[in-house]
Amino acid sequence: MNELKTVNCEQLMTTPLKPIEFSIEGMISTGLFILAGAPKVGKSWLALDMALSIAKGVKLLGQETKCGSTLYLCLEDSYTRIQNRLFELTSEPSENLHFAIMAGTLGGILEKQIENFNAQHADLKIIIIDTLQKIRSGDDTSYASDYKELSVLKNLADTLRIAILLVHHTRKCRDNDPFNMISGTTGISGCVDGSLVMVEKSAAAVRRFCIVLVAILKISNCT
Repeated sequence: MNELKTVNCEQLMTTPLKPIEFSIEGMISTGLFILAGAPKVGKSWLALDMALSIAKGVKLLGQETKCGSTLYLCLEDSYTRIQNRLFELTSEPSENLHFAIMAGTLGGILEKQIENFNAQHADLKIIIIDTLQKIRSGDDTSYASDYKELSVLKNLADTLRIAILLVHHTRKCRDNDPFNMISGTTGISGCVDGSLVMVEKSAAAVRRFCIVLVAILKISNCT
């Protein structure tokens, strides 16, 4: 195929297209997102509450959610730890929330696993992968490698019209711009549709999830 497939301005402006769907209003939409923070700041607690809120269709941080199936890949946890966290967050389970503690890697079978799960759950809204490092297939951390690996998930999220949220770490060094603290090259932040960075403001912020909400959520490019 030697020719570009193009549309002209008139075709684009007169063709009905599906609007961008937000699984969490104003925060997480169809596409690829990063949730970054320091160790023990509460990333997994927030990610779990996101998955649970969407599965139930209840508000999160005051924002409306779109009810549907959610998949949480807890690749650094056990089912016992996940169960304990769930009991801290809710007394009412949801059949829409699914968990896995093992998955393939990028460039391996992960993409097929996601496609198969999506085929079995037509109302799938979001997949949370905790953490990004667990699904990386190599040690190359160059800009090109970061961008190439995340592009696979970005294309998959766009094709399936779902949100994929990657839990990731921040650097130890502080920066006035929290987005500069995201670990890795700018290929990571450049590829994703939006980034959320948790910045701990007090020691009490790590005690329970409800207090972790005191942490600052920095959001970019969410549309």
